[in-house]
Amino acid sequence: VQVVESGGDLVQAGGSLRLSCTVSGLTFDGLSFDVINMGWFRQFPGKEREGISCISPTSTITHYADSVKGRFTVARDNAKNALYLQMNTLKPEDTAMYYCGANVKCSSGLIAPSNRAYWGHGTQVTVSS
Repeated sequence: VQVVESGGDLVQAGGSLRLSCTVSGLTFDGLSFDVINMGWFRQFPGKEREGISCISPTSTITHYADSVKGRFTVARDNAKNALYLQMNTLKPEDTAMYYCGANVKCSSGLIAPSNRAYWGHGTQVTVSS
């Protein structure tokens, strides 16, 4: 399984970025993109990776961490095996490595990897003040 994130960049506070993620090879592991929850996570230096957003297979359910609620929007395109994160009103405290997680737990108050989750290498988002 390959998970590839893109879209990270250096941006000024108040700006916007759109992260993208594509997933391939799930069928070799008995899975299909259109039946798994997907999520975005981020990691600050020296900290644990934290879930910030997730989306159900048919996009009917989305959840956000309080720190990004109202500013970030998650979306997916099952035809393209793709996941997106639109990030608006970025703050310096959003500076982190952002990861796409495939096959994650997604419910109110819980955005976390399952025991069979897949990760990309991450994409760096840096917000300058």
